[in-house]
Amino acid sequence: MPQDDVGHHDHYFSERPASATDLRTITVRIAGREAEVDVAAGVFSPGGIDKGTCVLLEEVPAPPGGDLLDLGCGWGPLGLTMAAERPDARVWAVDVNERALDLVRRNAERLGLGNVRAVTPDEVPDDVRFAAVWSNPPIRVGKAVLHELMGRWLPRLAPGGDAWLVVQKNLGADSLARWIADELGLPVSRETSSKGFRVLRVSAA
Repeated sequence: MPQDDVGHHDHYFSERPASATDLRTITVRIAGREAEVDVAAGVFSPGGIDKGTCVLLEEVPAPPGGDLLDLGCGWGPLGLTMAAERPDARVWAVDVNERALDLVRRNAERLGLGNVRAVTPDEVPDDVRFAAVWSNPPIRVGKAVLHELMGRWLPRLAPGGDAWLVVQKNLGADSLARWIADELGLPVSRETSSKGFRVLRVSAA
């Protein structure tokens, strides 16, 4: 499967939706089934589901019902999986990249997933609390932006909720885990290590 671990930074802040000529349709596995999805340059991992996201999907337990968050959704592999596995849940696919959000909307519609809300961070109502958060966070944006992202969303876990994050070991997975524990006061465990990635589980306070 093509890997696209570089370029998280460049893609993170680009905002124009893709034009029809930019779109490419690829076949991936979503919730155990083959699915056709739209991808485009300028959105993370246009070649398929990247290695880190694959590691997370292999390790994460089935999502609960309620409000679920795909943080930094890209074209939507995590959020689409959540939505397919839990049609009774409301999935918030959040990204600052309008091109990514447009792709998620297209892909959710194509897959018949009416429970996905692809929105910018400020469009998520302040009172929403998340039963689960899944994220392959954009590590390359730098610590300041990354810490701001984690500090904004992880405290919004509902009681009993968990966040599952996948981070490359050599890009600071352990230091991020320490920061979450020390600065946010949330319990963090290293659930697994695979293919150069760590999967971190962050529990609600």
